[in-house]
Amino acid sequence: MRRYVKGARSERELLNSLYGMGYSVIRSAGSGVNSLGPDVLAIKDRVCISFECKAWDRTSLSIDEEQYSKLAVWEKNTAFPTYVAWRMNGKGWHFIKLGEFKKGKKNYNVTMKRAFEINRGIDDVLKQHITAPVQAAAGLPV
Repeated sequence: MRRYVKGARSERELLNSLYGMGYSVIRSAGSGVNSLGPDVLAIKDRVCISFECKAWDRTSLSIDEEQYSKLAVWEKNTAFPTYVAWRMNGKGWHFIKLGEFKKGKKNYNVTMKRAFEINRGIDDVLKQHITAPVQAAAGLPV
């Protein structure tokens, strides 16, 4: 139960941050419990970005094959960019694309070291997906 509470608190933290940045946001019902899609959706300027939230205090983050597969299908079906938002105590949020996880024997993994090398924060994610469509709609080069 403690892990669920910590995860739900982290999801709400991300939700509130995105809302504070002017995004319309949704937290999935059943998030964290047999979910079929990501935990949080952020929508602005006709672009939707999906986030699966993890609050994990270890040197690596693992996602089981079933959950990874569901997220990959979600991303394919919706065409919404989908990130795993990893909240590390004292180190903030790190945003990992599904393709950046390594396939293990039973799950998909990313190390804390790799997350720091990727070095993608929320501003990077939002700039990449919101700026380009707005420029394209205005007929500007992307």
